[in-house]
Amino acid sequence: MLKTLAGLVAELRAVGIPVSPTEHIDAAAALRHTALEDRPAVRAALATTLVKNPDHLRAFTTVFDLYFAGRRGDLSPSSSAASTVESSSSPPEGEGMLGGMSDGELGEMLYRAIRDRDRVMMRAIAAQLVTRHSNFEPGRRVAGVYYMSRALAAANLSAILDRLSADSSDEGGAYLTQRERDERIAEFRTELQTEIRDRLVADRGPEDVARVLRAPLPEDVDFLSASGKDAAAIREALKPLARKLAARLARRRRTHRDAPLDFRATLRKSLSTGGIPVELVHRKPHPSRPDLIVLADISGSVATFAAFTLQLVFALRTEFARVRTWAFVDGIDEVTELLEHSDNVAEATYRINYGSSKVRLFGGSDYGFALRTFARDWGDEIRSTSTVLILGDARNNYLAPRDESLATVAKRARHLYWLNPEPASRWNTGDSIMDRYAQHCDAVFECRNIRQLTQFIDLLE
Repeated sequence: MLKTLAGLVAELRAVGIPVSPTEHIDAAAALRHTALEDRPAVRAALATTLVKNPDHLRAFTTVFDLYFAGRRGDLSPSSSAASTVESSSSPPEGEGMLGGMSDGELGEMLYRAIRDRDRVMMRAIAAQLVTRHSNFEPGRRVAGVYYMSRALAAANLSAILDRLSADSSDEGGAYLTQRERDERIAEFRTELQTEIRDRLVADRGPEDVARVLRAPLPEDVDFLSASGKDAAAIREALKPLARKLAARLARRRRTHRDAPLDFRATLRKSLSTGGIPVELVHRKPHPSRPDLIVLADISGSVATFAAFTLQLVFALRTEFARVRTWAFVDGIDEVTELLEHSDNVAEATYRINYGSSKVRLFGGSDYGFALRTFARDWGDEIRSTSTVLILGDARNNYLAPRDESLATVAKRARHLYWLNPEPASRWNTGDSIMDRYAQHCDAVFECRNIRQLTQFIDLLE
């Protein structure tokens, strides 16, 4: 059991879930007080001791199911991961009698099992379908998607769902609500997934299967390649992150300042030591909040990155004296009020493109024109307390860079930072002129995901 736990912890760390040595020890101690034959209890004990972020629970569950893959096996301390895996390959109750049935008879049995919510029979039928139709090939380093699709095709769950719906509408049929029908179909899909996963683990071991199934955590998903599902997860992860970072910025602003000496208070305090100023007294710091000026490339190639970054920046605006935003592609315009009065960034983008803004999303990025126009028309808005933040990939479509305009902006601002969503290895390739602009910036950061964006926000003053 301890060996299996060590493997699980190692995989969690490889995925990106932080697990300290103390938490590893706590997990082992928790198992001593857990009924090891109760698999849900084991999962709950390990999740409680090893997972600190609710966004990581899904990844933890996947890893747990691999390292404790024996659904019907013994999880006692004497059983190793290998013996647990081997036990999962034994046929569940009812599978033997199903072997002689035709596919039609098996389909009828599956319909009844789902209708009656017979989990034992669903498990047995899932094993039979995988055996017959998945075309399982031992030794192949796959995640099992192909096996799953073949088993689902054989199960024909859409036809079963139609039958359940028809039965629920008949007076003599077993009535099930839509939610109940969907839940039972989902339960059988889970049984299929678990059966395939157990066979993969039994064939190749949990470590190898885990490497194939690894998926990035929400904070590690690349902005530029995020799917619709990933984008939703990123937006959810940004909400608590914004509050956390806002509190951190406020704390740093209060504490990371050199307060001047309060001479009078120091003399008064020295009276207790005969006029010797043993303890110096400083005035309480009252640092002014900085300005934040954002220039965001919202062209198609980096639009997703800009949307997430602007979402976080505006969530932090309470920690700045003012936040003003300019969007650009081949034109540039201030969109501060537009963003503040939009429910979300997608709505703001639509209004930018089809409203009165000078920015058009279907053009190619022209950083040189945008920088020159900003410096000329809005340069006076930059103060000595301003932090200027530029979001974009610095791909200028081989147009004039106009980096002298960026130099003008840098001289007026307190800080100038550039966030680039592309890997640093791709900078200065093709039409990228990142180095041309980097020489005028305080720092340039690769910012491909939430984790890197968080690291940058930590540096803001």
